[in-house]
Amino acid sequence: MPATLRSLRIRNLALVEFLDWELEPGFTVVTGETGAGKSIILGALKLLLGERADKTLIRTGAEQCSVEGIFEIADPVRVNELLSEQGIDPCEGDQLLLRRLLATNGTNRQFINGCQTTLSVLKEVGDGLVDLHGPHDHQSLLAREYQLRLVDAFGGSEELYHSFRDTFERLRSLRGKLEQLESENAAGNLELWQHQWSEIRDAAIQVGELEALEAKYALASNAHRILELTSLSLLQLADAEDSILTRLGDIARTLRELEKLDPGSTELTRNHERGTVELEELERDLRHYQEKIEVDPGSLRQLEERLNLLESLRRKYHRNEEELLSLAAELEEKLGQIDGRESALEKLRADVESTSRKMQAVGRDLTAARTTAGERLAQQIRVHLADLGFQQARFDLEWETLGGPISSGFDQIEFLFSPNPGEPLKPLRAIASSGEISRVMLAIKTALAQQDLIGLLVFDEIDANVGGEIAHAVGRKMQTLGENHQVLAITHMPQVAAAARKHFFVSKEVSDGRTRTALQEVGGPERLEEIARMLGGKSRSALEHARTLLTPKKLNR
Repeated sequence: MPATLRSLRIRNLALVEFLDWELEPGFTVVTGETGAGKSIILGALKLLLGERADKTLIRTGAEQCSVEGIFEIADPVRVNELLSEQGIDPCEGDQLLLRRLLATNGTNRQFINGCQTTLSVLKEVGDGLVDLHGPHDHQSLLAREYQLRLVDAFGGSEELYHSFRDTFERLRSLRGKLEQLESENAAGNLELWQHQWSEIRDAAIQVGELEALEAKYALASNAHRILELTSLSLLQLADAEDSILTRLGDIARTLRELEKLDPGSTELTRNHERGTVELEELERDLRHYQEKIEVDPGSLRQLEERLNLLESLRRKYHRNEEELLSLAAELEEKLGQIDGRESALEKLRADVESTSRKMQAVGRDLTAARTTAGERLAQQIRVHLADLGFQQARFDLEWETLGGPISSGFDQIEFLFSPNPGEPLKPLRAIASSGEISRVMLAIKTALAQQDLIGLLVFDEIDANVGGEIAHAVGRKMQTLGENHQVLAITHMPQVAAAARKHFFVSKEVSDGRTRTALQEVGGPERLEEIARMLGGKSRSALEHARTLLTPKKLNR
């Protein structure tokens, strides 16, 4: 069994305030009076699988609602690969945890294994876990690609399918490379690429060089003015006869005289000495700075030339220094490839030819396997349709040989059905009656029970508008499906409910002025009474009929 829903936890969703539901493999049925809330439970499952929703689903008075489900995965390798691609934690053992939150402020979130994710990823994961069948749902079986996959699974040709798909993708990649290499005008590009590579290589570009050159150029171009300002500063500070340092010497002598008269003025002399030291250091720094300034027209011209070269390359190729170096590396690689272009072309053409032959051979084998399996599958589906009341209906598979290959092979398939004599066969998606499409789906699911790719099948009142022996047949089919799948059915038919392994009853109660939906498992006398209620009441005849329905019978396959 690919996947099994082991628990469903609902909080504040419509009429459901609190629900913890533990489920088991096999066939489980949910019953209850109309309006009790069976559809809310199904809606919770849809939310968990990525269906869009809005805040109207949140229970009145609550800030948010939540749905959480734990799935048990038989082989979590493929699921973990998908999760890894999305940066989501893998399953712990064989358990996959899905969670959905809806808030009144519009902040809706979804989680897989505790990691927040997008709605599209949640839906992608959910599509592989559950198949929903209801009056208004589009089932996976309506898709032609999925129909083809089911034929492959039924005929045991999945390995051929994967081999063809991988070969097809490799051939497409090889042809793309060959087309790209053939379309390149090597003779015309060689000269251009050689020129561009030489131009960038000869520039000897260094990352960060342009910024440093601009700063150096700004300094060199203002050298004359810088020298004027430093010379003026030094003149006022030390070089003039009445410079600041000269005056400070006069002040020092005055302060020493003061200190002789008042020993308490010593601190004034020290302050003067400290100030003098600072100004003398300023003088030394100014002289060192001035010595570094060069007025060299030749050096300035070289800086201008270098800046102009880097700026022209940057504008020409629309790239910064680091990107120019990357371009040079790309051009060097292309130039190296051109040297071996002919040998590369020859090898690519040979690879394309051999891969094409392999794809053709695998494709022929795949078509043959599908044709044989399709005939057997159609025959089995016809038998199950007859059991479900379609005594004179027709079912067939229509094959279309494509003009060229696609990733799934050389063929496409369409499941065709005609419920009434004299009516033409039509694709399943063209069937108007929800009752008919539901029973056709059940027949197909039964025929494919061992090969179906999805583990949990949910049937929402697909037994509507049927009764009597057909209802018994629907129950037996679901019972058969439950041997290899987890089947969850919401039904009003007592014949279907009696066939289930587990039976849950949905009820609606009013407490403290609020309506709440509750779910409980029924068994023994309680289940007998529920089946009797579905038969029309709890009279003695209804109870006897219910007891008859619940008597174990050997499955009629």
